[in-house]
Amino acid sequence: MKQTVVLYPGAGVSHVGPMTELANVFLKHGYDVTMVMVEPPFKSSDSGATAIQRIAASNPSISFHVLPALAAPDFAASDKHPFLLMLQLFLDYNEPLEAFLRSFPRKRLHSVVLDMFCIHALDVCVKLGIPVYTFFASGASCLSVVTQFPALIASRQTGLKEIGDTPLDFLGVPPMPASHLIKEMLEHPEEELCKEITNIWKRNTETMGVLVNTFESLESRAVQSLRDPRCVPGRILPPIYCVGPLVGEGAKDGGGAERNECLAWLDSQPDQSAVFLCFGSKGTLSAEQLREIAAGLERSGQRFLWPVRTPAGSDDAKKYFEVRPEPDLDALMPEGFLERTKDRGLVVKSWAPQVDVLRHRATGAFVTHCGWNSVLEAVSAGVPMLCWPLDAEQKMNKVFMTEDMGVAVELDGYRTGFVKADEVEAKVRLVIEGEEGRQLRARVAARKEEAEAALEEGGASRAAFVQFLLDVDSIGGEQIGE
Repeated sequence: MKQTVVLYPGAGVSHVGPMTELANVFLKHGYDVTMVMVEPPFKSSDSGATAIQRIAASNPSISFHVLPALAAPDFAASDKHPFLLMLQLFLDYNEPLEAFLRSFPRKRLHSVVLDMFCIHALDVCVKLGIPVYTFFASGASCLSVVTQFPALIASRQTGLKEIGDTPLDFLGVPPMPASHLIKEMLEHPEEELCKEITNIWKRNTETMGVLVNTFESLESRAVQSLRDPRCVPGRILPPIYCVGPLVGEGAKDGGGAERNECLAWLDSQPDQSAVFLCFGSKGTLSAEQLREIAAGLERSGQRFLWPVRTPAGSDDAKKYFEVRPEPDLDALMPEGFLERTKDRGLVVKSWAPQVDVLRHRATGAFVTHCGWNSVLEAVSAGVPMLCWPLDAEQKMNKVFMTEDMGVAVELDGYRTGFVKADEVEAKVRLVIEGEEGRQLRARVAARKEEAEAALEEGGASRAAFVQFLLDVDSIGGEQIGE
C-alpha cells in the first residue's frame, strides 16, 4: 500500500513554491503527496496568486486539496495587524483540516509536514497520532536566530526596536543588528504581535523534526548551533534535516512553446554581462526609487534586465492586498530612459521567469530583495548577488549572505529605505567588471558546486532526506503499534 504524505504550505507563493519542490522529492521516493491549500483570503494583484495556479497546473502528480472555505476576516477594514488575522484564520482551519485527515485510513498516512506559519495544526496531528514535522522555508541561519529569540525576549522589559542597530549575539551566526530582525519581533514583548510570533518560533521546533530548505555546507555554523545544547537552554531540539536547495527547474525546454521575451533578449547578450533586478512576489518600490535605479543603471553603462511593478499606494502591511494596475513604464521611468538604453537594457512589466533568467549564461549579477528562495536560486545558478532587503527576514538573510556565505555585496541605503543612483552605478560596475566582483563570482561558483553535490546520490541533502524517512518509519511503527 502506497503511503500518503500531507503537506500544508499556508499562503503565499514563497511558501507554496518550495513545498511543491519538497513534494517532488517525496514523489521520487514512491509516496503519494497531497498538498492542502486554503482559499486565499483576499484578492490582490500580487503575482503570487497566478504563480500558485501555475504551480498546481504544472505538477499534475501532486494532489491539491482546497479546504472548505471559511469566512475570512476583512483585512482591509480591520484594526488588527494582517499577520494576526492570518494566524487566526489558520487556527480556524484546524477543524476542516482534522476532518480531511480523518478521511484517510491511519495506516495510509505517512506524515504531515507543516509550513512554519501553519504550526498550530500541530495540535490536530498530535490528537490524531500522525507523525508531524515542520518545513522551514527559510534557511538554517534564520531558523537558528528565531529559535534562540524566545529566550532573548523573555528577559526584556522593552522592545528591541529601542536599541536600533545594536548587534545581538546569537549562537552560530554573525552579530545581528537588532534592527535587522523581522519587524514583528521588534515590538514590546507584551504586545500581541510580538507574543504571537515568539510563540510561532517556539512551536516550530516542537514537532518531531524540522526539514530546512538549505544544504549543510552553505550554513554549517548555523546548522551546528541547532544541534548544540546551548541553543535553547534546558531543551533538546528535534532533529534538523537540511534537504535543499529545493528550487524550481524553470521552464522545460522544447515543446514548441514561444520563448519568453526576457530569455530571447538574453540570448543575444554576451556571457555574464547582464544585471537582473527583481524584488520578489511582494517587493514594491516607490516611483522616486524606480527613477533613481534607472539613473544608476544608465550611468553604469552595463546591460540590464528589469521587471518593474506598479508602486504600492500605501506603505503599511495592507499594500499586499491592493489590486494594482499594470505599470505604465513611460510614466514611471525618467524621460527618454527607455529609448536611450534600448540597445543594452530591457524593462518588462511586472514579471520575469526568474529561475530561467538566473540560469541563463548571459546573467552576470542579481539585484535581489534577499528572499530565501531567490538566494537559493541564485546560488544554484552560480550568480553573485547585490543585496537590497525590503521586508520579512530579508535583512537577516543579507547579513548571512555577505558575512557568512560570501555570495553577495550590499547596496548601501537599504537601511534608510532609499538607495541612490551613485550606489547602484558603483555596485553594478563592481560586480560585473571589478576585481572584487571576480572574486565574488568565484566564491558563488564554488557554492553552486556544493549545492549540486548535496543533491547527488549519496550527497548530504539526499542522505538527510533518507534519514528523515527512516526516522518517520520508526516513529510511525511505534504509534500504530500502540
